[in-house]
Amino acid sequence: MESRMFDLLSAALTLAVLAAAPAAPVPSAKPTPSADARDKIVCKRFVETGSLVKSYKTCKSNADWERERANIRQNNDRSNSCRIAGEGGAC
Repeated sequence: MESRMFDLLSAALTLAVLAAAPAAPVPSAKPTPSADARDKIVCKRFVETGSLVKSYKTCKSNADWERERANIRQNNDRSNSCRIAGEGGAC
């Protein structure tokens, strides 16, 4: 009987201590962005030319991917201008 009473007293004391402990802060629902979206690293997987299964992965920041797209667009405009002008060979 004494051990049962000790268990009840111990449980009551534990509950009292837990009830008196300060509550943990509630995390905000909206996470704060830690870095600029242009600095976020994005990885893309590319299939190697001439292969159906061999691939490679390249990781760059969003700014680097955008810079690469701009370079490709600029180079495509140059090559198309030669074709449109009707010039043969290299421009």
